[in-house]
Amino acid sequence: MKEFAHIPVMLEECMQGLNLKDGGIYFDGTVGGGNHSFEILRRTSPSGKLIATDLDDDAIAAANKKLSHFGDRYHIYKSDYKNYAEVFDRAGVDFADGILLDFGVSSYQLDNEERGFSYMKPNAPLDMRMDAENPLTAAKILNEYPEKEISEILKNYGEEKFASVIARNIVKERTRKPLRFCGELVDIIEDSIPKKFQQNGPCARKSFQAIRIAVNGELEGLYDCVLGLTRKLKKGGRIAIITFHSLEDRIVKQAFRYLELDCICDKKLPVCVCGKRKEIEILTKKPITASIKEMTINPRSKSAKLRIAEKII
Repeated sequence: MKEFAHIPVMLEECMQGLNLKDGGIYFDGTVGGGNHSFEILRRTSPSGKLIATDLDDDAIAAANKKLSHFGDRYHIYKSDYKNYAEVFDRAGVDFADGILLDFGVSSYQLDNEERGFSYMKPNAPLDMRMDAENPLTAAKILNEYPEKEISEILKNYGEEKFASVIARNIVKERTRKPLRFCGELVDIIEDSIPKKFQQNGPCARKSFQAIRIAVNGELEGLYDCVLGLTRKLKKGGRIAIITFHSLEDRIVKQAFRYLELDCICDKKLPVCVCGKRKEIEILTKKPITASIKEMTINPRSKSAKLRIAEKII
C-alpha cells in the first residue's frame, strides 16, 4: 500500500470552531488519514476521547498508525458515519462535545490509480468505491443501469447539463464492449459535450463526481443524519461540517436552518402547537472558506465550505 497522504482542509478553522476542551468526547465521522483526529486528540490532552468512523480500510490503517501513541483515548470503527447511533452505542457514548464531518475525497484516493476516482488517470479501473467490500462499482452502474437512470445520476448528482447526451453515448458505447477504464468514460464525456462548453476546466469532473456519489450513496439520508448527529451533541457542543460541492452544502444548510427554527407552525395559528424549539445557534451565517494561502498550497481546498453550529438545549 502506498503511503496515505492527505492534506487536511481548514484544519485550524475546524479546531477553533469545535471549541475543544480537555476531557471532552469527540466524533470524527470521516477520519481519513487521521489528520483532523490527531489535532483533536492533541488539543484535548490528556484525557479527551475520540470515536471515529470510515469505510476505507487504507484510511483506517493510516489513521491507526498516526494516532497510535494516543493509546486508548480513541477508537476507529469501520462504518458509515450515518450509522452514528450504532457506533455511539458500541462506544458506550450517549452524547458528544464535538462532531466533525469532512466530506472530501482524500488526496490518496484521488491519486491512487487503482481506486478509480480520478478522471486524470485514464488507465484506472472504473471503481470509485470508498469501501472495497461494496458490491456496487462505477463500472456496474455504467454497464448495467438503464440509460434514463444514468442520465438522472449525472443530472441530479453532477448538475451536468449534457447528462442525457452523455448517458445515451455511454449506452451506445457499452453495446460494443463493456466500459472498464476511466479514460474510456472521459472520452465519451468529451465527445458528448460541445467544444465551446469545454473551456472552463475538465469537462469530466461533474460526471465523475456524480457517479462517485451514486456508488457510495453519499447523499442518501444525509439530511436526517445531520439532524440526528447534531442532536447527539451535549448542550454547548459544536458540529463542524466541511462540504465540497453545492449539493452537500445545500443539505447541510437546510438541516441547520431547520434545527435553528423555534416554531414550524402555520403562521395563521394564534399560538404554537408544534412544540418545536430552537436547538442550535448557527455560528457561520456564511460558510467559511479556505484562505488564499491554503488554496495555493492545497488547490483541492478551493471548493471547500465549512459550516459550524452550537447546540443550545
